[in-house]
Amino acid sequence: MFKEYVRRAKELLALEYGCNAADFDSQENIITISQLHEGRRVYSSEKYFFHMATFGSGCVMTADEKMHVFLKEYVKGKRGHWLFEIPNLLPIEKKLNEFGYTLSQTAHMYLPCKDVQPEKDYPVKWFYDSDIMQFYKDKRFPNAICESYNENRPDRIVVCAYDGENIMGMAGCSEDAAHWQQIGIDVIEKYRSQGVGKYLVTILKNEIIRRGDIPFYGTAVANYHSQRIALACGFKPAWIEIDAKKKKE
Repeated sequence: MFKEYVRRAKELLALEYGCNAADFDSQENIITISQLHEGRRVYSSEKYFFHMATFGSGCVMTADEKMHVFLKEYVKGKRGHWLFEIPNLLPIEKKLNEFGYTLSQTAHMYLPCKDVQPEKDYPVKWFYDSDIMQFYKDKRFPNAICESYNENRPDRIVVCAYDGENIMGMAGCSEDAAHWQQIGIDVIEKYRSQGVGKYLVTILKNEIIRRGDIPFYGTAVANYHSQRIALACGFKPAWIEIDAKKKKE
């Protein structure tokens, strides 16, 4: 299961990075010119100024041509996965600042590795596509769903656990690329540490797979609570990526 999902993830990211899927298996660091390719995940309408990812071997970077001279020299002799360590990110940050950009957070991405069935059973309700619109004004669920409807990565499925009429937690997925569903989870504070998050993510992951799509899960480097949920629900670390954004004036 996991190897097949990783293979397909490399094919997806190759569209974003303008490379071959096999380049993510290379021990070399590969740099491409940033372009917009059909079928990629769409997090912005603009080309990446700088973006890099690794599946644990070499690193693939896609960047504006202004960065290429610096990057080609900088990556010489460096192992790709070590480029994500703070001391190695600082020179990249300094160069980005010259062009008015700054690094964003590092995203640790997970893919399914095994079948997991829920250990608990909470009352739930399922919502699909337009039914999700009712939740966009609710500020309790910033991770489970987008802030508002986004046609580039629409929310497709939401599942909520209930305590009577009260929502205990919500898991949702956005279709970031065709048939690629990214899962997010929010649990109301009074219901945390009761297995609600694990339950919701597990049943949503299983439903996505049942429908023939691919669930994936992203979390920040220090968000151990979120990482533990991913591992408990049958996910496994697959790749790491980081991009740059324009600095606020």
